Amino acid sequence: MANLLVSDHVYEIAEIVGTSKISMEDAIQSAVAKAATSVRELRWFEVVQSRGSIEDGKVANYQVVLKVGFVMPS
Repeated sequence: MANLLVSDHVYEIAEIVGTSKISMEDAIQSAVAKAATSVRELRWFEVVQSRGSIEDGKVANYQVVLKVGFVMPS
């Protein structure tokens, strides 16, 4: 993965939050897919927090906070 992060680009970082009733992975996928509709040149993500909610003794929702990196326009 280190090779993916090394390049001659300058990156900007944004923080986004994804939620899902299915799984943490689904929350990540949803957040990245939504960000990709408005942010060009997304290159990487980092999960910085994960949590969820509980209802009636069961996991009801998953939530992840992500930092996403994207190439700044020239």
